[in-house]
Amino acid sequence: MTTAAASGDDPHRLFATPAIVAVSRDDGSILVRSTTPLKPSARCVGDWLEHWAMKAPDRIFLGERASAEAPWSTVSYRDALGIVRRAASWILAQGLSTERPLVILADNGIDHALFALAAQHVGVPSAAISPAYSLMSKDFDKLKSMIALLDPGAIYVTGTKPFAAALAAIAPLHRATIVSGNPDDAGALPFRTVAATLESPEVATAFAAVTPDTIAKFLFTSGSTGTPKAVINTQRMLTSSQQAKAQTWAFLERAGEELIILDWLPWSHTFGANHNFNLVLRNGGTLYIDGGKPAPGLFATSLANLRSVVPTVYFNVPRGFDMLIAALRTDEELRRKFFEGTKFAFYAGAALPQNLWDALEELSLQTIGRRLPMVSAWGSTETSPLATDCHFLAKRSGNVGVPIPGTELKLVPSGDKLEVRVRGPNVTPGYWKAPQLTAEAFDDEGFYKIGDAVTFADPDRPDLGLFFDGRVAEDFKLNSGTRVSVGTLRVAGIAALAPLAQDIVVAGHGRDEVRFLVFPNLAACRSLAGLPESAGAQEAIGHPAVRSTIGQGLARLKAQGGHSSGHATRALLLAEPASVDGGEITDKGYINQRAVLTRRTAAVAVLEDDASSEPVACAG
Repeated sequence: MTTAAASGDDPHRLFATPAIVAVSRDDGSILVRSTTPLKPSARCVGDWLEHWAMKAPDRIFLGERASAEAPWSTVSYRDALGIVRRAASWILAQGLSTERPLVILADNGIDHALFALAAQHVGVPSAAISPAYSLMSKDFDKLKSMIALLDPGAIYVTGTKPFAAALAAIAPLHRATIVSGNPDDAGALPFRTVAATLESPEVATAFAAVTPDTIAKFLFTSGSTGTPKAVINTQRMLTSSQQAKAQTWAFLERAGEELIILDWLPWSHTFGANHNFNLVLRNGGTLYIDGGKPAPGLFATSLANLRSVVPTVYFNVPRGFDMLIAALRTDEELRRKFFEGTKFAFYAGAALPQNLWDALEELSLQTIGRRLPMVSAWGSTETSPLATDCHFLAKRSGNVGVPIPGTELKLVPSGDKLEVRVRGPNVTPGYWKAPQLTAEAFDDEGFYKIGDAVTFADPDRPDLGLFFDGRVAEDFKLNSGTRVSVGTLRVAGIAALAPLAQDIVVAGHGRDEVRFLVFPNLAACRSLAGLPESAGAQEAIGHPAVRSTIGQGLARLKAQGGHSSGHATRALLLAEPASVDGGEITDKGYINQRAVLTRRTAAVAVLEDDASSEPVACAG
């Protein structure tokens, strides 16, 4: 496979050249695949750790710090393997198994990582559950359903005090040992005790018995409606995904100790865990765990960490890029350090609005005289997560790339869209203890029905990539029969209302017009209105300057979109933030369209009431 330079003025050869074929079939479907064979992948994740502990024992594997002012605490590959083996001895002695896995409720951290790797090392699945279900939920219903499904043998928390309410809620549902990262917690076994267990000969035996079909972990879907599903992740899924990544990101094979990642993305999600964490482990890099995230009051920590550690690749979701751009504009030292040290930026989790793409490119040109490459990928928890990868310089935001080696896509006509389905070694065998859901998730050719739609950048040039074209189930028709592409319109709407819209939900099913529910960027609203940070949400979103700017943004969108399905006539700004219990938001920070519309029927009614003056009307 040949490699292509990232850009004409960039000396680094980053990516492999795509080699893609698309074959149209008589039934109207199109098969799209890479002509590059997938090379053999590791037997299991533990093989990576064993390899680097031998080849680069003193290299830093993981780093974390308690605050932006504290020094980094680190663990080397050698020491990480030692802890993993000792903790694995404890896991085996406690009788943990696939039927009684390790559950982790904690945020990202070194102990979290090593405990999970210890379980996987000896064939016991780990299951990281989003801390939001424990720390932000009021009823704990989803957490309780997850614990009942898994029947864990051990549950890890960073400390029992912050998790006290959650632990009390799930206590009747399990027989697990509670393990705490805080050695002073009464009623819990300290993780340091687990990590000090004498290594037993059974560890090597159990490690040798792990196969590519062994379940490595359970990851829960976001659960837009009902109970989240436990997605089975096998060792083969995880290792084949990273093998394909190494074949598309060609620089990884020679990166070694130069691969440094600073990342906040949660390990309860496939992006942070299977993509980013495993990227570091597979290639012998160093992962610094970012204790911040793109949220009010927390992003300052991310910025402080970014001043300390310049990542080789910068990963984030669109909200994170929005906040990063604002910081880079006002901090010349950080701006220069970031653009000089970062090879490229990677966005996922949701489509990146074009205005953010343009702003980052403009800042890069101003700072170092060249554009920072921006790339993305596409997949899901069920595809571990990589199914396509944009390992080339796309001309604009939204290109999710081409199928990775070893993975095949089937594009099936669905109305005026192409529904995409996935088949390959990276795809889940199904959902844990849910045979009916598993059967429904695959078509008769074994393709996973992911529910997304895509479109070709150029039908005659499949190597130029695919664009995400929304969720098939989210799109709807207006009374006129015009179809509304929700995913496309959402991104265009956020850009048109920037910086006042943090996210948008598109409404109008069975109506004459499209309308928006808007989750506002309250900091931007207060700034525009000249209000203090203490000003309430209602005061900020009701300010005349904010309402006027929203109306003008709707007018700009109308001028761009023209037809009825390409713009919104009214927008309602929501004072109540998105709800975790209601399934409206994940801890990656993106909004679930269907859950919001289901939960906020009263707001939708106000939005559709032409007599109401609460929504903002399009100014043009």
